[in-house]
Amino acid sequence: MIPDNEYQSREDRAAGRPVRQRIDEVTGKRQWRAAVTDPGETKAKRASFEVTFLADVQPVPTTAEALPGMRPVELDGLTAEPRVGGQGEFKYQTYVFRATGFKAAASAAGKPSRSAGAASATGDSKAA
Repeated sequence: MIPDNEYQSREDRAAGRPVRQRIDEVTGKRQWRAAVTDPGETKAKRASFEVTFLADVQPVPTTAEALPGMRPVELDGLTAEPRVGGQGEFKYQTYVFRATGFKAAASAAGKPSRSAGAASATGDSKAA
């Protein structure tokens, strides 16, 4: 998960101007980017994609890593906006994915994960 920063020119960088994080025009929240993978996707080209998170603070996944750098996640407030990709005569349909954060992912048995149970037991969970 990294901040979705605006382009910074070479002149701005040389002048020491700070990098500005992008702000969503509709919600007014900061944008964060993360690369995610769908293991159920049959086409390799579509298996990995980028999700833009809209939140005031950096969203943090609620699950532990299954493998180094890989963790199961469930996205909260996920939307998919269709777009036209490609150039010239080689155009295709693509999507822009946005989410507001992470839900507590269910375990393999279909029960809430341990962190979700701990949050609900302490009363820290938020209503959607």
